Amino acid sequence: MRQMYSTLKLTLLSPFVLATIVTAGLSALAQTATTSPSTTTLSTSNALRTKPTTATDLMVQEACQRQKARTAKFQQFGVKEQWGSEEPFVFDPKAPRC
Repeated sequence: MRQMYSTLKLTLLSPFVLATIVTAGLSALAQTATTSPSTTTLSTSNALRTKPTTATDLMVQEACQRQKARTAKFQQFGVKEQWGSEEPFVFDPKAPRC
């Protein structure tokens, strides 16, 4: 009787042990050394790129559409916008300008 339970335990635990071994093996494979660009190349390429200091027309149009969506939500439900409560928004670049 006791041997049956131990066989049952081994049968039930073997998939978990196998999954653990496979996971450990995959994470070890992911940590192998690969060739990557040197840090000096990355730092010079980042230094050459400058951050934009002006907004494009599409950026302005998107901001206008977002504001209209927030205003419509407030008028419909009476819910004021809170900081960090940005909801999903779909920008339509073909919509008429604001």
